Amino acid sequence: MLSLTCKTAIKAVIYLSKKSENGEKANIKEISSEINASEHTVGKILQLLARNKIINSLKGPAGGFYLNPAQQQQPIIKIVEAVEGIEVFKECGLGLSQCSSAHPCPIHSEYKVARELMEKIFRERKIQNLCNSVQEGSAYLIG
Repeated sequence: MLSLTCKTAIKAVIYLSKKSENGEKANIKEISSEINASEHTVGKILQLLARNKIINSLKGPAGGFYLNPAQQQQPIIKIVEAVEGIEVFKECGLGLSQCSSAHPCPIHSEYKVARELMEKIFRERKIQNLCNSVQEGSAYLIG
């Protein structure tokens, strides 16, 4: 359902949230290394997220990317909206351009339920929630 780019964006923001808790900033190289993603991809993602005010960017020797406390309370869906667009929660599971209840694909009914559940999770879970589970050791950013 979510692209690799969107998954990478979510992991990058969770990592930044963890660093920001200690008042620290992180650069592209550090984030890329910590979430096992290419620097080029992470750089583009972070620019997009900063433009959408999901994260902050500070230039200079003491610069880097970070989140303020209000940004840590954003729902994860904000990241998905910035990277994929909200339409990701309306798309057909098989990629058909015209899939609906009147003209369903073979997995329409089941996929619709899964899509709605995913959207609910992403609307309810906050960046801080995901960061906490990583910090507690009950969840991980790399496999």
